[in-house]
Amino acid sequence: MKIEKLREKINGVDDQILELLNTRADIVKEIGKSKVKNSLNFYDPAREERILTRLQKKNKGSFPNASIVAVFREIISASLSLEKPLKIFYLGPEATFTHIAALKKFGFAATLNSMISLKQIFSALERDQADYGVVPLENSIEGVASHTLDLFIDSELKIFTEIILKIKHDLLALHTDFSKISKIYAHPHSLLQCSEWIREHWKNKSIVEVSNTSQAISQVSRDPSTALIAEETIGGIYNLHTVCKRIEDTTRNFARFLVLKKTWSPVTKEDQTSILFSMKNQVGALSLLLQPFVHHQISLLRIESRPVPNRPWECVFLVDFDGHIEEIRVKEALEELKIHCDFLKILGSYPKSKINFD
Repeated sequence: MKIEKLREKINGVDDQILELLNTRADIVKEIGKSKVKNSLNFYDPAREERILTRLQKKNKGSFPNASIVAVFREIISASLSLEKPLKIFYLGPEATFTHIAALKKFGFAATLNSMISLKQIFSALERDQADYGVVPLENSIEGVASHTLDLFIDSELKIFTEIILKIKHDLLALHTDFSKISKIYAHPHSLLQCSEWIREHWKNKSIVEVSNTSQAISQVSRDPSTALIAEETIGGIYNLHTVCKRIEDTTRNFARFLVLKKTWSPVTKEDQTSILFSMKNQVGALSLLLQPFVHHQISLLRIESRPVPNRPWECVFLVDFDGHIEEIRVKEALEELKIHCDFLKILGSYPKSKINFD
């Protein structure tokens, strides 16, 4: 009887949540009309960050903060679909970490389309065939995805926002009984990142390498004696269960993804700008690079060099720094920097990501 009474209380709470969700939806529709009238972007990453950050700080109860982010991510996603259904292109295939990043950023209410190449994504956005594109930029272990930077050189697309994703691996199957598993499927990168767990728990047992995780899902979904290594979000999408949780070797592996759009992200109080440039061949080139930022008191967040394709001994620099391109100090610093550059490209000014999807 006590359980039934508690369940009745839960039903009452659920009814209140449902009523409030519909109240929120009505407000969202009015906001959507205002955005159309004033030609504003439907998706506002800075506003999204503020909502999620505020709710986590405000949360003093038993509901986990990570779940607060997940629940309100879907509420925001559904709300955006009421204003305007978003069409997102991401680097596929399905079940990659780029796919997971797109889901965690835009939610299940957005229309996500898997593309086979970065060039396809850039081309589709330039032709207005999608609202946003999600592409990988770097991994804290494997470094920068150089092909993404190469495509920026000849493209007018901008970085609209970023996604920081913690790289996690779980063992997934049709059930949760580890003793019934005789074969594991995994991408080579996943095997490498879970090598310690494999040596301890799966030494000399059957492992099948696959070129992408979606191939493994196809096999595991039909055979209860098999499992795959993937992120737990994949289990929720394909009705798979977690057999062993967090089997990766390191918990400090993060990946950074970019959300691309043809237009600039609006100014907020916490922005960063990314630029790509090559220096003229002169004495003290690197010190000349630093001077404009020191002069205008702009903090550099990162600086990295990479070789230019088909041009031996030449390199370009990727630099992230505090501030937005609309700020006078940033404009003046870049004008000073440009004097010493053969090539300078502003990739985007966008809000810093505070939400780590972990």
